[in-house]
Amino acid sequence: MRPKQITDQQIHDFIVAGLQEDIGTGDHTSLATIPADSRSRAALKIKDYGVLAGVELAEMVFRHLDPAASITVRKADGADVLYGESGFEVEANTRALLMAERLVLNTMQRMSGIATLSSRFAFEVGDLPVKVLDTRKTTPLIRFLEKWAVSIGGCENYRWGLYDWIMIKDNHIDAAGGVRKAVERAHAYQKEKGLDLGITVEVRNLVELEELLDIGGITRIMFDNFEIPILHEAVAFVNGRFETEASGGITLFNVRKYAQSGVNYVSAGSLTHSAQPLDLSLKIVR
Repeated sequence: MRPKQITDQQIHDFIVAGLQEDIGTGDHTSLATIPADSRSRAALKIKDYGVLAGVELAEMVFRHLDPAASITVRKADGADVLYGESGFEVEANTRALLMAERLVLNTMQRMSGIATLSSRFAFEVGDLPVKVLDTRKTTPLIRFLEKWAVSIGGCENYRWGLYDWIMIKDNHIDAAGGVRKAVERAHAYQKEKGLDLGITVEVRNLVELEELLDIGGITRIMFDNFEIPILHEAVAFVNGRFETEASGGITLFNVRKYAQSGVNYVSAGSLTHSAQPLDLSLKIVR
C-alpha cells in the first residue's frame, strides 16, 4: 500500500520530470526506426532474488505515455521474486514502451533493492515487539520513492522531513546551551505556532538521559551510538515512561541485538543508503 503522504500529483510531477530528463527533445532512435502506430508487448524480467517494488509506479509511467496501455501484473509490490520470473507484461504503443523503459527500470531497481533490504531487517526482528524505522538519509528529490519502498519491504517510515517531527539532536542541544533549554524552546515554539508535533530527543550517555527524564514533556528518547550493555541499562532506566529508540551504526547483522534491548524502535539509515539495486530488465516479447 502506498504511504498516505505520497499523492498522485507528486508521482505525476516525478514522471514528467523523469521523462523530460531522459527524452529531452525526443527519443530520436525510436522516432527514426519504429512506426508511429506500432504496438508491442514487453515483459519485466527478474534477474535477481528479492522483493519487488515499484509496480504501481511503473503502471502510472506506462499509462502516462500511452493511456491505452494494458498491464498484466504477475508479481505485485511486496512479492518475493526469483531469478527468471516475470514481474508483469505490458502492451502499449512501441515508442511509448521504449521511452518508458529506463525510467521504469531505474526506479524499480532502486525501490526493489530497498524493499529487499527492508524485508530482511523486518525478518530479523519479526518476533520482537519493535519497529524498524527509516531515516532522512535518502537520495534528494526521490525520498518519497525510497520511503515507499521501505514500507513495501515491511519496515516503517519515520519523519518525512524537517517539517513533520521535532528531533532535537546533539547539534541542537549544544547550540541551544543544553538539553533543558532546547526542550523548553521546542515547547514554546509549538505553542506559538499552534503545532502538535512529536518530539524526539537524542541522548549520548546516561547523564544526559537522567537530565532528560527530569525535564520530561517529550515523545521519544533516542539512544545514539549506545553500546548494547549500556542500551539495556538505559531502557530499564526509562522504564516505559517514554518511547525509546536505538540509532547509530545499526546494520542487518546487529539489528536483532539492538532490538533485544527492549527499545520500541530501531532506526537504520542503511535501509536506504546501503541498499543494492535489484537486477531487472524490460524485453519486448516477439
